[in-house]
Amino acid sequence: MMKICVLGAGNVGGTLGRAWARNGHDVFFGVPLPGDAGTQELLRTIGSKVRAGTVAEAAAAGDVIVLATPWPATKGAIQAAGNLAGRVVVDCTNPLKEDFSGLALGHTTSGAEQVAEWAKGAKVFKAFNQTGFNIMGNPAFNGQRAVIFVCGDDDAHKPTVLKLAADIGFEAIDAGSLVIARLLEPYGMLWIHLALVRGLGRDFAFVLHRREKEAS
Repeated sequence: MMKICVLGAGNVGGTLGRAWARNGHDVFFGVPLPGDAGTQELLRTIGSKVRAGTVAEAAAAGDVIVLATPWPATKGAIQAAGNLAGRVVVDCTNPLKEDFSGLALGHTTSGAEQVAEWAKGAKVFKAFNQTGFNIMGNPAFNGQRAVIFVCGDDDAHKPTVLKLAADIGFEAIDAGSLVIARLLEPYGMLWIHLALVRGLGRDFAFVLHRREKEAS
């Protein structure tokens, strides 16, 4: 059981928080207005092992801090969280342009690397940006698990992030160091493009097929 601070209680944050609470973790949502109707309704529907407070309150209480904010609100959330040096931060964001037409950052840097600059000294990982919130609520597809790639530079804490993904049903794959977020964010943009522009809808996910080894 972990104490998970989720900054943001919208579609992504709410779905992840619900899934982790269902799997026995304590979830503390950090939001600008903890008492607003939407947040209180989310708490009511999740039930036990969940609460809400300010961003600073939630960040102070979490073993892991999960960024589930819209990209324009991410820097402000990090600033409101206070000193994050030495803390595990999981960045679920994609640095989308306002019209969702593409990424505001990419290939020579990434949103995750920008998060690491804002959250000085934090152990930053990229995860949960590569699919839709509905898939996060149910990653099972005909007997297979949707894949989530995780990247980050701190090998000591990466198993924690991989476990958080596996706990809610994903096949969690270590993709390497944080610089690999330059690949994972365009990969997330591909899911968004296929879902919203190319008409695939939201009910699909990427899976990892492995060829079975032939008997020698």
